[in-house]
Amino acid sequence: MTDSPSAPLSRTERTALADLLTELGPDQPTRCAGWQTGDLAAHLVVRDRRPDTAPGAVLGGPWGWWTQRVQRRVLLETPWPELVEKLRQGPPSFFPTALPAVDALVNGAEMAVHHEDVRRAQPDWEPRPLPRAAQDALWKQVPLLARGRARGVDGGLELRRTDTGEARTLRSGQPLTTVAGEPLELLLWAGGREDVARVETTRV
Repeated sequence: MTDSPSAPLSRTERTALADLLTELGPDQPTRCAGWQTGDLAAHLVVRDRRPDTAPGAVLGGPWGWWTQRVQRRVLLETPWPELVEKLRQGPPSFFPTALPAVDALVNGAEMAVHHEDVRRAQPDWEPRPLPRAAQDALWKQVPLLARGRARGVDGGLELRRTDTGEARTLRSGQPLTTVAGEPLELLLWAGGREDVARVETTRV
């Protein structure tokens, strides 16, 4: 069953990712270091359904072992079709992250980027066109997710959309580094995926 054309990005990307994982199985590579498709699926299911693992996922350190333990157990104990179906369904309806506004905020970029983590680890991948509304939704997430990259740049940092020309300055200063690409590509760059992000970087 496909999503309606008006479905939010978080839903369309979740569905597309679940479809791709169904096709590939649990043992294919991803762009997440050390993770196969099964590990990525378990990560997303745990993220949806086990709030007790959130500190470890965000902060790592002494909390990280618990998150890793839960993810590993979910992967080993859940049959692959069931695991993918849980991913497809998303968080339970009584979770705050199931509310449409919260879902759009926390899951749109997450699902889109992890969808590309799987796609771009496969042979002969190509960038895929996204509707303007999807790119607009991702663009809203760019400043927050790219904030960490700004701290590592000497001088200023500007991100520019190549599809509309719109730009956002994350930090003023000279020299100015400009990273240009479509919003999805900028998010991949912000997430440390420079090797597959289709962006152009200039420094003046």
